Amino acid sequence: MESTAAASRQPSDSGSHGGPPVAGSSWLRYRPPPGVHDEMMAPDGSVRPHWADLMARLDALGPREMASRAERLRHLIRDNGVTYNVYGDPAGHDRPWMLDPVPLLVEDREWIDLERALIQRASLLNAVMKDLYGQRNLLSEGLVPASLVHANPSYLRPVVGARPDDGRFLHVLAVDLARAPDGRWWVLETRTEAPSGIGYAIENRIIMNRVLPNVLRGLPVHRIRNHLTAMRDALIASTPRTRENPRVVLWTPGPFNETYFEHVYLARYMGFTLVEGEDLTVRDGRVFLKTLEGLQPVDVILRRNDSNYCDPLELRGDSTLGAPGLVEAVHGGSVTLANALGSGLVESPGLMPFLPSLSHRLLGEDLYLPSVATWWCGQPRERAHVLETMDRLSIRSAFNPGGPVIDGASLDEAGRARLRAEIERHPHAWTGQESVALSTAPTWTGQSLEPRPLVLRVHVVATQDGYVVLPGGLGRVSGPDDPRVSMQHGGGSKDVWVLSRDPVGLPTRARPGDRSITVVRGVRDLPSRVADDLFWLGRYVERCDANTRLLRSMVGRQAENGAGSATLDVALRMIWAMGHPPYSSPPGVEAPDHESFARAVLDASLNPSNPGGLAAMVLNVHRIGVRVRDRLSVDNWRAIDALIDTLGLARFTNTLPRDDADPGPPPAYGPAIALAPEDAGPRLSAVLMPLQVMAGLANENMTRGLGWRFLDTGRRIDRALHILQVFEGVSHTSGEAREAALDLALELLDSQMTYRARYLDSAQTVPVLDILIADESNPRSLAYQLVRLGLHMDSLAPDQAFGLRTHEQRLAVRLLGITRTVDLDRMNLGGQDMPVSGPATDRAGADAEPDAAMPPPEDLPALLRLLRGLLNALADSLTRQYFAHAVETRHGSGAARFRAADDDRERGT
Repeated sequence: MESTAAASRQPSDSGSHGGPPVAGSSWLRYRPPPGVHDEMMAPDGSVRPHWADLMARLDALGPREMASRAERLRHLIRDNGVTYNVYGDPAGHDRPWMLDPVPLLVEDREWIDLERALIQRASLLNAVMKDLYGQRNLLSEGLVPASLVHANPSYLRPVVGARPDDGRFLHVLAVDLARAPDGRWWVLETRTEAPSGIGYAIENRIIMNRVLPNVLRGLPVHRIRNHLTAMRDALIASTPRTRENPRVVLWTPGPFNETYFEHVYLARYMGFTLVEGEDLTVRDGRVFLKTLEGLQPVDVILRRNDSNYCDPLELRGDSTLGAPGLVEAVHGGSVTLANALGSGLVESPGLMPFLPSLSHRLLGEDLYLPSVATWWCGQPRERAHVLETMDRLSIRSAFNPGGPVIDGASLDEAGRARLRAEIERHPHAWTGQESVALSTAPTWTGQSLEPRPLVLRVHVVATQDGYVVLPGGLGRVSGPDDPRVSMQHGGGSKDVWVLSRDPVGLPTRARPGDRSITVVRGVRDLPSRVADDLFWLGRYVERCDANTRLLRSMVGRQAENGAGSATLDVALRMIWAMGHPPYSSPPGVEAPDHESFARAVLDASLNPSNPGGLAAMVLNVHRIGVRVRDRLSVDNWRAIDALIDTLGLARFTNTLPRDDADPGPPPAYGPAIALAPEDAGPRLSAVLMPLQVMAGLANENMTRGLGWRFLDTGRRIDRALHILQVFEGVSHTSGEAREAALDLALELLDSQMTYRARYLDSAQTVPVLDILIADESNPRSLAYQLVRLGLHMDSLAPDQAFGLRTHEQRLAVRLLGITRTVDLDRMNLGGQDMPVSGPATDRAGADAEPDAAMPPPEDLPALLRLLRGLLNALADSLTRQYFAHAVETRHGSGAARFRAADDDRERGT
């Protein structure tokens, strides 16, 4: 989100912290730079009338309270997870959003003029799109040069002739405005391809309402909620087919996009399903969403990715973000795209000089709001002007609004010569723009106010009654060390308050009975990708819990009993059996140094480059949490943030790939946290807290839909596998070490208090097996996990009404049946020495699904292998059936027949 227009040159004297006090203020100091328009202060040093009330209220807060409110604002941004991804920024991927506590004020009468002009511009650009992708009269009449259109990479020939039923190509526009030194507003550029900023503007308003509630409510500030509701209703109404409940999705490039937070936010705010390219497929000229229930038709797509990446079949062939066949669906009129494919054509800087004549031709009106002076070099006279006055202009691409801007004044003579030669070779690809000083706005620095260059982004949205302008917007200011107004270069944002002449109350709400809403429950259109991510989120959260408890037990025994103790030896042996050693020789062989081994285990677990360690698991929780953020509550996201912070891994979240289309080499992690053994215990106990919060939120706050079921299924499978790993370690002990191993098993599975409440004795084999294997009332037992898995498999089964068990149901029944029928009193625990060959495997391929006729073994190692094989077979079956869709729909299924009949009715067959 960057203003790349050339109108950003500032005078050398840009103000300082030590300016004179603001008129009427006891402590606010401010000095605007000379030669530019300042939003708050008039040239004579007085506060502009519409700012007077705000400044009086800020002055009444005092410097200490103002600093406290600014700190509260930063905490709210962090707690709400408001981020902006900055590619390659050492400050971090997912950098916190920057919001200034001092808003930008706009007068009502000025806003009315802007609103009228922006609605006109939206209508004009929509008419241009309609013509250039339709009859192309503008080209034949010479009003738009052919080279400006055909040479533009954003002009997509495969979509020529595809016209929306309502003739609306543009549903959302973002217009960047700047004020010239004389106070007039100019258009710097218009974003139509994937315009961003609406979600951030809404979040800015919500945060400001909590930071300065009395100030905001005390001023007549226009609300923005109703306009977003109207936009949502218009998108729903734009469906090309008449359906009672049309499906609208918001299409995001993925979590590595710079404004991914906004994609998640808007999907939540408007109630749309957030999808990625892999969630969509095109069949028979229609777009479908891949869900657990099969393919569901999509009617409207709110598009937030570039057009070129949307269809690898017709557009950019190397794209992994698109849906093959989408262009065919657009031509067939079966889906509405907002904005239409190819919308980037009309945000071309080279089109700006032609807009006044196009307004006369298409609208019969003068252009109300001028663009910054622009010369397209494809015309001889304009090219000559740019070449002659290059030192006073900014040079930029005619086609790429997000490309670099070259300041002619900053080039030496050799640089200008090279640029002139490039323009002469490809004149149609270049424009020259006037460099004007941006207006400034007061920005809080922590002590006082400082003027910063300002660009105002305003959003125009389509409703069923035409275009409307959101009464507010996104003010963007430069950072303290860079005059460019760019979020990528350290800039910040401002909430924009449009003042009303009349008092403004709360936004109106629909009264009960105003509209009829069909009650629904148990929606099953969860995308398969999201189900897969939730499944693995549950597994990684459980692995974090297991690893944390394991490491805490190890360092606890090392601190309590010393490096040479038998209990530490048992703990290290079990760690070896569970696959956590950093090197190949197990303890107990050739007189190991237990203390060094424990130190090595801790270091390896806290190193993100170790895929089986705790640090890597925590980063996986964060990675998947980002992907399913629209499915997680704010509290859940705060718990994930707390998990990252507690383990000290915040800096590693910057190592994610830059782009879904070009992920680059895998991240190279360095050593993780330097944690002394004596400090490890408290830190690991602290890590358990956010993990328990996530588990509690899932159990108490999530509705029992498919998302929750896959999340909990992942947890139950991994917890069951962990229990089997623990007892595999127990099976490798005998004699006195057996008792220590049983104590450790109770601690790792958080069942010590349960055992002590039932048995006033040391840990014994059969009671421990009963509590941790067979007791269905213990949430940490194997049987409890299997009972829950059975319930989940029954709920997921599509054929349950017809009594036909799925493969997953049969596996769950067999797992629970084996556990319930095993004779613990006759169980042989083994007791052989620790194997030197390596840790036990945990892969389904190593343990094939056992024969269904095999009786439950009475040997513990054999039982563990049998159960582990079945659990891994269950996980693989879920993946094939629900995530990869590698299993065909079962023939003869009543549910499948009903779905097929429904599909036929929708197709009109």
